[in-house]
Amino acid sequence: MTALIVGLGNPGPSYAATRHNAGVLVLSELLEREGARLSAHKKTNTEVAELSGGRVAARTRGYMNESGGPVRALAGYFKVAPADIYVVYDELDLPFGEVALRPGGGDHGHNGLKSISQSLGTREYNKLAVGIGRPPGRMSPADFVLKPFSKKESEELPIIAADAVDALMLAL
Repeated sequence: MTALIVGLGNPGPSYAATRHNAGVLVLSELLEREGARLSAHKKTNTEVAELSGGRVAARTRGYMNESGGPVRALAGYFKVAPADIYVVYDELDLPFGEVALRPGGGDHGHNGLKSISQSLGTREYNKLAVGIGRPPGRMSPADFVLKPFSKKESEELPIIAADAVDALMLAL
């Protein structure tokens, strides 16, 4: 069985440390554990690393809200069924630091997941949510996800990423 693991995020250094890139942060932890590196995969407009056990790790090169096309292309190229896709993403509705893996289900208002569900024609793929918490006060969720993590949160990120990869490995 081939499994496809996709860490969602936005491209470029200005987004690297933001909450919306929690999926990429987890993907980085997975790659470090596997001793693997991403390389350009031009046929799918992604960056890909082939891991042990027939697993493929990837991130899209475009923006979060346009993740669907590249994920569909990856699934087609590597012949991966939706049930064997694991999408790692930031989740506003989970407290900061919590991790939850769920098969199928809705997108919880997450535009990256909406794009993937539309492109795949199904919601029946696995979602690994990394809790980033709710925005403070009246800050809009769209602004919140594009803000960097606080200093205190940043110190906890390596532990959270490790917990998320552990959950992913158990599922696989």
